[in-house]
Amino acid sequence: MGGGPYIRRIVDGELDEVLGRLAAVALEGAKGVGKTRTALERAKTVHRLDDPAVLEVARANPARLLDGERPVLVDEWQRLPAVWDLVRRAVDDGAEPGSFLLTGSAIPDPPPTHSGAGRIVSIRMRPLTLSERLGSHSVSLAALLTGDRPEVGGETPLTVEDYVEEILASGFPGLRGLSGRVRRLQLEGYIQRIVDRDIPDEAGVRIRNPTALRRWLTAYAAATATTASFEKIRDAATAGQERKPGKEAVQNYRDALTRVWVLDEIEAWIPADNPLRQLAQAPKHQLVDPALAAQLLGAQASTLLSGASSGPSISRPGTLLGVLFESLAAQSIRVYAAHNEARLKHLRTARGRQEVDLIVERADGAVVAIEVKLARTIGDEDVKHLTWLQDKLGDRVLDRVVVTTGPTAYRRTDGIAVVPLALLGP
Repeated sequence: MGGGPYIRRIVDGELDEVLGRLAAVALEGAKGVGKTRTALERAKTVHRLDDPAVLEVARANPARLLDGERPVLVDEWQRLPAVWDLVRRAVDDGAEPGSFLLTGSAIPDPPPTHSGAGRIVSIRMRPLTLSERLGSHSVSLAALLTGDRPEVGGETPLTVEDYVEEILASGFPGLRGLSGRVRRLQLEGYIQRIVDRDIPDEAGVRIRNPTALRRWLTAYAAATATTASFEKIRDAATAGQERKPGKEAVQNYRDALTRVWVLDEIEAWIPADNPLRQLAQAPKHQLVDPALAAQLLGAQASTLLSGASSGPSISRPGTLLGVLFESLAAQSIRVYAAHNEARLKHLRTARGRQEVDLIVERADGAVVAIEVKLARTIGDEDVKHLTWLQDKLGDRVLDRVVVTTGPTAYRRTDGIAVVPLALLGP
């Protein structure tokens, strides 16, 4: 995004590996995360379908988009969904590895005729992680996933005020360096573009009431890092209205926000051969970037640090800053997990008696369990759910971690790693 030298992203390693072996890759994610800039580092021929002139010519002759020196980049492919099927057929016809790159900011409705499974590999790109923003880390999720319980260490000068700034600054590369009113105006413009243009134009979803969609997006922001029910989110989005929309209407809003990658919910962890009982299955709500949630809720540094709440009323554990800090942690850890071919989930028993904020699950079902605490120091009460999970699952728990706002990474005498978020990386 913008000029200047390219700074490699975590996803670059995965993209290089896949493009070296497969013919077609789709790099997908919300607008503004940096997909085009990353793809341009590799492309030899570029077709940008967000340019109306290019799109008009492509509609007349879509096949020409496959021409040119390879890799061929088709940017914002969802504007002409026929491209997907053309690339799929080219792969079937024997296209060489690294032939095609597609970038997409939405899942079109209706989708392409064929899924592309086995021909086009999709890679998700998210906003900048904290380690990408800071340029360093001392604790690796990859090492934690080995189960060897490695030593952890390192120091960071970041304080809670710095984490508040990172929440508000966002992980969208194009917004880095902005502050104050200018940053808020850019975030507001991003939100309005999603509601007014991206959902109808990019995803092809017709929304009769954009104002209502904005209210639903704000309600999801208020539900950040919670498993708030459909009814609670509906009530928050329709406060003061006598007639409440039905579940089908609400599902349309949720689907629309998901199609443009703005909702980024964390699935509940239901382990295979489940030795646990009565696990809740509701997802934990997240937006693609906590800066969007803060903007929707009217939160600024002073209000977050004072513990004040804003926006629709949804019951949450702790303060608004606490859940936004967890969202910042989840945003980063999700990318670190994908880099290590693992998945990010959460655990909550049906009545909420036990809860582990984040579960990083390897392909074999073994996990690293993570609690996120808006605190500099950690006591036994903060780790009780990690201890409970270890007692229940034994060696299946590869490691236990508490992510904090403190200055130092270390292991407690019980073996639990305490890691400032600024020191954690892939």
